[in-house]
Amino acid sequence: MLLCLAAAGGLRAQQVVVTGRVLKGSTGRPAARTWVVLHHVSMGGGGQPVDSTRTDDRGAYAVTIRRPDSSAIYVVSTWHSGIAYFSEPIAPGRSDLRPLYIYDTSSTGPAVRVMRRLVTVAKEKQDGSRDVLELLELENPGVATRVARDTLVATWAGAIPPVAIQFRVGQGDVSPQVVTRRGDTVAVYGPLPPRERKQLSYSYVLSATVRRVAVPIDQPTEEVDLLLEDTAAVVAAERLDSLGMEAVGGRRFARYRTPPLASGAQLAIAFADRRFTPESMIPLVVGLAAVVLAIGFTVALRRKPR
Repeated sequence: MLLCLAAAGGLRAQQVVVTGRVLKGSTGRPAARTWVVLHHVSMGGGGQPVDSTRTDDRGAYAVTIRRPDSSAIYVVSTWHSGIAYFSEPIAPGRSDLRPLYIYDTSSTGPAVRVMRRLVTVAKEKQDGSRDVLELLELENPGVATRVARDTLVATWAGAIPPVAIQFRVGQGDVSPQVVTRRGDTVAVYGPLPPRERKQLSYSYVLSATVRRVAVPIDQPTEEVDLLLEDTAAVVAAERLDSLGMEAVGGRRFARYRTPPLASGAQLAIAFADRRFTPESMIPLVVGLAAVVLAIGFTVALRRKPR
């Protein structure tokens, strides 16, 4: 009997009850009788529901993690107007989540804003090309979740350099499945809810023939950050702050930042001519030294002893 009670107590101790509320973002009122699902997400990316319930009249819910897995993460989701909304990951030792807001949808409204654009340019590879990674933070200032009107009108779109090749969408808050490149434009067709910034990442390559690249500013942008591994590169902009050197993953980058930029602002990067970089001079110096030593050796052999 005592053993059974102890085992039952141990099982209850392992359980974690997660509580929170679902609110309508436009009014702040409770979203009553709404389904809430608790998800177990493994490190490999696989996920499965482990509990579900409906909210009460206050929009409150309680779901249970019966056997917590320390190698996984847990999130709560709900659906409204065909859009899924997710909570922040459930942190260890914390079971009371912030309110989960849901919204109606609209294909119109104020323009989605670019709050930050981080452009990281790596140094030249052996073939002379450069890898570029861009990370954008998008914010919907409206009161409804922005959705694409159709396949021709995206939720948000922004320009990239026309010389960009090998375009790829990276991991972020915006799924790669809803992002595409149309000419010199990156288009997002996924939903963008209000009240939070969504990160969009993509990468591309600049070929060896590109010695100067213009970063197109086709819409108002609150902030642009540049990280250049070619520390001798020259950045041209109407207003620019140099923030010195920054170490990232054991590599050194020159960092720059702009204040808010208006649509059409000029921002360009001119790369140092690799023919005159210190690294490119090493083979020439070594070759000249070898020639000098060879000439000296030949002269020494031909010199007759007295």
